[in-house]
Amino acid sequence: MSSSARQPFRRYVAIGDSSTEGLEDKYPDGSYRGWADRLAEHIANTQDEVLEYANLAVRGLRLNEIRNTQFDDALALKPDLMTIFGGVNDVLVPAHDLAGIRADYEAMFSEATDAGITVLTFTVPDPSAYNPFGKRLKDKLFKLNDIIRSVADRYGALVVDFEHHPIAEDPRLWFEDRLHGNQLGHEKVAAALAWRLGLPGFDESWEAEPEGELVQLGPATSLVSDFDWVVHYLAPWLGRGIRGIPHGLGITAKRPVPTPVERTGSPAIRDA
Repeated sequence: MSSSARQPFRRYVAIGDSSTEGLEDKYPDGSYRGWADRLAEHIANTQDEVLEYANLAVRGLRLNEIRNTQFDDALALKPDLMTIFGGVNDVLVPAHDLAGIRADYEAMFSEATDAGITVLTFTVPDPSAYNPFGKRLKDKLFKLNDIIRSVADRYGALVVDFEHHPIAEDPRLWFEDRLHGNQLGHEKVAAALAWRLGLPGFDESWEAEPEGELVQLGPATSLVSDFDWVVHYLAPWLGRGIRGIPHGLGITAKRPVPTPVERTGSPAIRDA
């Protein structure tokens, strides 16, 4: 996409789950930042016009819940840019409805693009390199990716296809829960989305491998690490689901009203 032809964005609204909310990338005060906040900053830093930004995302939601609780509110805010991402929480459970996921993406992408909104989304990388159950999840996540790609292509939504960018699989981009990006991971996602939008100053350099040693665990160490992950992260997550406790219980949107984004310059991706 040519950056010279791009019109400035005046209002950006992000909808989704924990990824869009910003887990596990924190501000100094402990609140969540994340790739959507960072993308808003990139946009604001590369245009003269003021950008207003709202983030309606809430952790733990499935795609249909995102559609039912966030999408209409996002449309009512009349954005000219919307990021829409979800579905991972759907496919992490044994019983999931791929047809329903497709229908929800179809409904949101079609209505948003028909309204003249630029829609931006992304696929998920191969989890085999950073998640203990990655090989079991891979086929499910790739089916989700197929839906995102095909629906986006049909309605003209912009996609960053992380499935085909090996850097997205780098364990150094993932938080210790192996489900969410860490600070560097969110920085990479934001830079990739800025590149896809054609923002001035952003190119394929987001794909560069971070500095710092990539530690390869041996079999014994890996087993201990994986057991620790199951005890501290997977089991509590599954337990809440079994007891019917919503993962986003008590959580509200962190930025429900569009407010101007302060220009901060052009922050670079930090080294790991």
